[in-house]
Amino acid sequence: MRMIKRTDMTPSKAILIRTIAISLSILIASLFIVIMGHNPLSVFVSMIVGAFGTAYRIQDTLTIAIPLVVTSIGIMIAFKMKFWNIGAEGQILMGAFMASYVALNYGDLPKIVLLPLMFIAGFVGGGFWALIPAVLKVQFGTNETIITLMLNYIAINWITYLQYGPWKDPGSMGFPRIAEFSDNALLPKLFGVHVGWIIAIIIVIIISFILAKTKNGYKLSVVGESVDTARYAGMNVKRIIITSIVVSGGICGLVGMMEVSGVNRTLTAGVSAGYGYTAIITTWLSGLKATVIIPVSILFAGMIKGGSFIQTAFQIPQSAADLLQALILFFVIGSEFFIQYRLVKSEKKEVA
Repeated sequence: MRMIKRTDMTPSKAILIRTIAISLSILIASLFIVIMGHNPLSVFVSMIVGAFGTAYRIQDTLTIAIPLVVTSIGIMIAFKMKFWNIGAEGQILMGAFMASYVALNYGDLPKIVLLPLMFIAGFVGGGFWALIPAVLKVQFGTNETIITLMLNYIAINWITYLQYGPWKDPGSMGFPRIAEFSDNALLPKLFGVHVGWIIAIIIVIIISFILAKTKNGYKLSVVGESVDTARYAGMNVKRIIITSIVVSGGICGLVGMMEVSGVNRTLTAGVSAGYGYTAIITTWLSGLKATVIIPVSILFAGMIKGGSFIQTAFQIPQSAADLLQALILFFVIGSEFFIQYRLVKSEKKEVA
């Protein structure tokens, strides 16, 4: 058997394949739930109620969805150029680090001045962390997957060092924590959720416009399709790659700023909460389409929130709840393979 790229895929066929995949995931997950001794229908309904059942739960779900949306947008820019940025986790942390530096040292500035400075610092932190693998890629042809992944661990250990060392709050009673931000450094809330959701929508609109309607967006697409074609057209491929990856990392860095300012109120080594890795999944599920990222991220956030809820409601272990989520994801992501490719039998060669 061998796989070949599909050329006959239509929207209706894609919907059918995804529907079959979702149905199979629900069926297998239901069997697992029955084995655990629970009613599958009750568990699935509870997941939905746990994520969207009350205004408070919706707010929690949106709080999870915001970083997923913004991080997915950042990753999408890199993926469109076939630059496999697995380093969003580190870029979020470095964005959080730079934004926290501003918040902790200039907390007395007016909110209208301090918050924009923190956003700029967050973008610079994430962009710089993405610049490193971008330069190594264009100059030396290094593997960006490995470099970006390793930079994640460097970023985590750097924040941990600050948390236990030079930035440790003297008034923390010996606990390794960094001081909380002043009120001027905290994002305001709108409808019970920090205004990061408005920023996320603005970012989606801007990036969608740039990719679809501008010359730079066209160049990015050409480089992603064929570097040789881009060079033949007279494009500065190295500059396009570096600029785009810096923007990719910078957007991820904004997530770090929003998390420390809108959710955690301080900097911790766990501020990224795995969003950098989770967003890889939501980016692929969106088909690298900016506008699709929003509903996909909300649904994914709902699954995360709902999974946490059923742990309490049904006394299901966290590992079992994670397994349910993994089963659903396995089938949904697997369906993308059959949308992009199909399996055919290899022809047997006759021996003379």
